[in-house]
Amino acid sequence: MEQLFSYIISFGASVMMPIIFTIIGLCIGMKFGKALKSGLFVGVGFVGLGIVTALLTDNFQNPLKAIEDIFSLNLSVFDMGWPAAASVAYNTAVGALIIPICLGINFLMLITKTTRTVNIDLWNYWHYAFIGAVVYFLTGESLTWGYFAAIICYIITLVMADITADKFQSYYNLPGISIPQPFCQSFAPFTWIINWVLDKIPGFNKLDIDAEGLKKKFGVLGEPIVLGVIVGALIAAVAHVGDFSNFAGFMDKLHETQPNATTTDGVMKIVKDILFLGVTMGAVMELIPRITKLFIDGLMPISDKTKELVDKKFHGKKVHIGMSPALVIGHPTTLVCTLLLIPTYIVIAVFLPGNQFLPLASLAGLFYLFPIVLPYTKGNVVKTFIVGLVALTIGLWFITDMAPDFTRAANQVYAATQDKAAHVPDGFMAGSMDFASSLFGYCIYAAVKYIKWIGAGILVVITALMMYFNRRAIIRDERKNK
Repeated sequence: MEQLFSYIISFGASVMMPIIFTIIGLCIGMKFGKALKSGLFVGVGFVGLGIVTALLTDNFQNPLKAIEDIFSLNLSVFDMGWPAAASVAYNTAVGALIIPICLGINFLMLITKTTRTVNIDLWNYWHYAFIGAVVYFLTGESLTWGYFAAIICYIITLVMADITADKFQSYYNLPGISIPQPFCQSFAPFTWIINWVLDKIPGFNKLDIDAEGLKKKFGVLGEPIVLGVIVGALIAAVAHVGDFSNFAGFMDKLHETQPNATTTDGVMKIVKDILFLGVTMGAVMELIPRITKLFIDGLMPISDKTKELVDKKFHGKKVHIGMSPALVIGHPTTLVCTLLLIPTYIVIAVFLPGNQFLPLASLAGLFYLFPIVLPYTKGNVVKTFIVGLVALTIGLWFITDMAPDFTRAANQVYAATQDKAAHVPDGFMAGSMDFASSLFGYCIYAAVKYIKWIGAGILVVITALMMYFNRRAIIRDERKNK
């Protein structure tokens, strides 16, 4: 079973999702052609996201390496990105059965009224499997502990999806949709606390700057595509500081590949690198919203039909359809805040005491910080940026602390499967912002690691209380709407 599931997962989201959503579409009564078209739109969306992700990470690799050399950094945690986390998640005994187990739990929670979310975002089930897999190896390959961690994470995420659903639906105008993805939902507590604190600061609660406001205030300079060009060019310029200060050394390296290169050629090479990274970053900012539309075109017909079917089964009672956050990552405020956070995140990673992680492959995942943040900050760029900054800074310590056990899990998976995504470079430990920096994932991991049985007890109590209060809220709402 484990090998079969790993083989299927190896197809990747771009192949798996069209198949899965076509099957779901047929199961809920859609015509084959419409179900296939929806599935293919989702698959093409994942292909587009993959291209844009590669565009970002591939072109940032050399500039970030140069920045690391400039500051003489010796960080020991290598950024493996989400593919490594997904590989660890699905190439273990925990991952092999995570989808049917979680679907069963989702059904039980629906009939016991402890959730309203029907989670059909099957690809992102790897998030639950990942924390389960890390705990599985942490506890000496204990399946009990591995499934315990995964299930706790799943239940908490479903309840959080319910709690944030109304705000999410209202802000994005997506009725009936919730986001049961633990990485996104883990930023909700940060948002609630920071938003409350900022509103207590005199004058700050009147500060209302959204992406549209930036465009009005700064004109073309407020456009995400133009901001992308500026930020990308600035990062490239910083990466070339060493070349400016030691131009003779730069020319010596250039002569190794271009023996006849002149000083002018050297200057033009630097200018070309700066402009290229700027335009590349601008391209990413422009392409993301267009790719997001593909997800909307693919997922909304599935969502509408699922909601229609669920309404019949639950006699018109309110139900949320759990979807991928990719639906909304093209929002202008998300783009602007991601742009601002990329250089800021890198600088903080360089100077933060106790951190051993320099982000690279994970930078493309910054878009996923904000789907649940924006409905509470109302798209305010300043508030959203501050929430992201605080959460990411704390997340760097989470990544560093989890790195030894992430490395153990990745090494075990690589030894068993030879999956290159799980290969940790010699001399490094494995790290990833994608879920390794998640508040929910880290708290579950830390509770089991540091205070094992007590931690498990605390997690059970917290989860049970969340289910209890969510059930009360659901019953109260149903009585009110009778």
